[in-house]
Amino acid sequence: MSDLVDQLAILAMTYGAKILSALIIFLLGKWLARKLSQLLQGAMEKRDLDPALRHFSSSLVYYGLLVLVVISALGQLGIQTTSLAAVIAAAGLAIGLAMQGSLSNFAAGFLLLVFRPFRIGDYVELAGTAGTVEKILIFTTELTSLDNKKVIVPNSAVTAGTIVNYSANPTRRLDLVIGISYDDDIDRARDAIRAVLDADDRVLADPAPFVAVSALGDSSVNFVVRPWAKSADYWALYCALTENIKKRFDAEGITIPYPQRDVHLRQAGAAGSAA
Repeated sequence: MSDLVDQLAILAMTYGAKILSALIIFLLGKWLARKLSQLLQGAMEKRDLDPALRHFSSSLVYYGLLVLVVISALGQLGIQTTSLAAVIAAAGLAIGLAMQGSLSNFAAGFLLLVFRPFRIGDYVELAGTAGTVEKILIFTTELTSLDNKKVIVPNSAVTAGTIVNYSANPTRRLDLVIGISYDDDIDRARDAIRAVLDADDRVLADPAPFVAVSALGDSSVNFVVRPWAKSADYWALYCALTENIKKRFDAEGITIPYPQRDVHLRQAGAAGSAA
């Protein structure tokens, strides 16, 4: 009996310290992993990042650190963790290769949510399509096109191409090309265009509108008309100015020409017909 007690005492002395150390490492590491996860989530909340991204990133950090803590605790007990780490690394590599496309979309979504090249409600052009941004998700970005179609774009395709954000700046410039006949008076046409611009309150005074002759075309003298407006007024003003300039030209007797082609017919000579 005394021998059994002695053996238990020796085992307790030998492994008790290791078990206690492993337990301390596990508890302390778990607490530290949770703290770091909470700090990351708080930092992302301050930047007003997407809630799904905050939850996913904080959970990823927590469980990743927890795996390292468990491996460290097992190593403290004398368990060989080299093979265990190798298995985990191999499994991670296999999962990464199998989910390569999804991971690239996730990484791209993370960058979009961090750097914010566009926001919800912006009108953008990306990955060969255009529309209003409805959702920025972890793997995809959802747009609504002008004809009310739902367009889902993978985030990797968004970051791989050019992003045009039409709503990023508060003002935009309209570019119109208006042609008049060569027989019309240029100064009179310019005054008519400026009168239409001055009559619309949506046209900004600063920067001042630019109106000038840009080209002498095949059948018309072309004006470039470049007023500035608020981004929200762009399309409504574009259509209104186009219509109102046409009406003003009609009232002033100024002609907007259209392409014409003259066809000359030659009659066969008398000698040919006689033969």
